Amino acid sequence: MTEREEFLRDRQAGPPQHPTPPSAGAPSGDQWESPPPTATPGPAPGFIQPQGPLPQQPGSQPTATPHAAPQQPGPHQPPGSQHFGPGPGLQQPPWLDFGGAPTPSPRKPRPTRGWRRAVHVATFGLINLGPSKAERRAAELQAIIQAPLRSYYKVGVLGKGGVGKTSVAASVGSVFAELRPSDRVVAIDADTAFGRLGSRVDPSARGSYWELAGDRNLESFADLRARIGNNAAGLYVLAGEPASTRRRVLDPAIYREAALRLDRHFTISIIDCGSTMDAPVTQEALRDLDALIVVSSPWADGAGAAAQTMEWLANHGMGELLRRTVVVLNDSDGHADKKTKAALAQQFISRGQVVVEVPFDPHLRPGGVIDVTREMAPATRLRFLEITAAIAGHFSMVPPHPVPGEAN
Repeated sequence: MTEREEFLRDRQAGPPQHPTPPSAGAPSGDQWESPPPTATPGPAPGFIQPQGPLPQQPGSQPTATPHAAPQQPGPHQPPGSQHFGPGPGLQQPPWLDFGGAPTPSPRKPRPTRGWRRAVHVATFGLINLGPSKAERRAAELQAIIQAPLRSYYKVGVLGKGGVGKTSVAASVGSVFAELRPSDRVVAIDADTAFGRLGSRVDPSARGSYWELAGDRNLESFADLRARIGNNAAGLYVLAGEPASTRRRVLDPAIYREAALRLDRHFTISIIDCGSTMDAPVTQEALRDLDALIVVSSPWADGAGAAAQTMEWLANHGMGELLRRTVVVLNDSDGHADKKTKAALAQQFISRGQVVVEVPFDPHLRPGGVIDVTREMAPATRLRFLEITAAIAGHFSMVPPHPVPGEAN
């Protein structure tokens, strides 16, 4: 009998009457039945079998629905690389998110000073109590100080002698320079009574108004840099006429020419004005100020002088400048009375002014170079951040100035 005749005989005899023994690795018992010859082939390795009855061929007997078999890697598919995409009737695993990983919760900022920082460092970061209320307040003020500025901006500082006017000018300028490193900030000594601004910023500064106004070759910032000083915070300074040299009187024309040259290269200027409102240089400086700081002692006589200054400004058509004025009650000797300070502050607040009280700080007292980053007390620095932020809050309200020439 040929092989073909044997094949035809076996086909006519039909399937065997006893169940086929389970293959190695297949479930035992009646979980699986041998499919009829016309049944659809079983699932291929590496494919998740969808639930529901299998499609039947016409004329075939219904078959029992097998349970889903554990997925096995395909012949060319390494273990662990099975397809987990959803099929008909299958639910996607809850941890599998095709829309992207969940957004992690933001980390709590680390404290930068005080006992909170000490705890954070001592525990190698395991305990993070976050910044204190003062640190959070300082961060808010710094964001205001770093607001965009469309043009150069000029801030004047006024006050009678002995109230700490020059210390306030140097401190505010240093805060601006520290927090706006992409801008150039300069402090200008416009006090004709032998101002001391240079000694509070850079005692080695040797330039003068006359050098700036008289040198026609000052074109680039490098040319200008040799004639001005600077401190560690990045604040530049144009010092006034030193008392040890031959006395030269600063007049409005010299001031104007030097200021125009500085405007080409500096974004923010802090002008330490004289203590006399009628001085010609002071009136020249007031012509193009964008904001003003009036410094007063926390006593009745100092507050009276500050009130007279603001009345003078109002009577000379500078009401708009008064709306961008900050009053500083500077406790320069540490003997101010709390009730007196509160009464004086309320007096200025009732007139619409922003009032900031600066506490006594020994670092500001001796008369040396002011360091707002390392030497100034944290409470004092916070007050100067408030003063500077109050000034910066008007950046967007002032139209851009025409810049005289291009800055290099």
